[in-house]
Amino acid sequence: MNKGMVFGGRAACFLPIILVLCLTRNSNILPVAEAIWLTIPSSGTKCVSEEIQSNVVVLGDYYVIDENNPDHIPTISARVTSPFGNNLHHNENATHGQFAFTTSESGNYLACFWKDGSHQKDSELTLGVDWKTGIAAKDWESVAKKEKIEGVELVLRRLQGIVETICGNLIYLRDREADMREVSEATNARVAWFSIMSLGVCIAVSVLQIWYLKRYFVKKKLI
Repeated sequence: MNKGMVFGGRAACFLPIILVLCLTRNSNILPVAEAIWLTIPSSGTKCVSEEIQSNVVVLGDYYVIDENNPDHIPTISARVTSPFGNNLHHNENATHGQFAFTTSESGNYLACFWKDGSHQKDSELTLGVDWKTGIAAKDWESVAKKEKIEGVELVLRRLQGIVETICGNLIYLRDREADMREVSEATNARVAWFSIMSLGVCIAVSVLQIWYLKRYFVKKKLI
């Protein structure tokens, strides 16, 4: 194995450690997931998506908010699909729902929400979506109780998980960049060969046209 590649991989994993330590040095609060607020139109669909690696735990919680009429909250339908279009979650006539799954392939996971048919004529509504992936979806309270850790040790365990997640994302992006570079180089090579073949065909056709016209004019005794 190339020593430069090994050093580059270690440096890529070491950089997130420094970054996380610098961030937590100035803050006592670890990064937490925040809810996404969506405005669902009276007709149509609103979607959110995230590119996620394989073998990653995903937790989702969505709920309808209607401050103007809290006693009669409109219902919605929800659907979560994988990059290949497989349905991972489907719910209808709901004001609140949850979904949980482990990704089986890398790609863009899509969650779409729309109002039910009986409420399409009503005004738009607000939807809160709490989407957690990876380390953010882990139940640290259960981990602390199971392993009997607390305080600084628990914080360090969470930091370790965050660093491992960042390191994995960097490696994933590096592999994706390498794959895209290979595809780009292969495409450039095919385009170059196609251009050469097209130029060769044009030259051959031009030579044949000149030969045919010269033969035609000689036969007609025009030259």
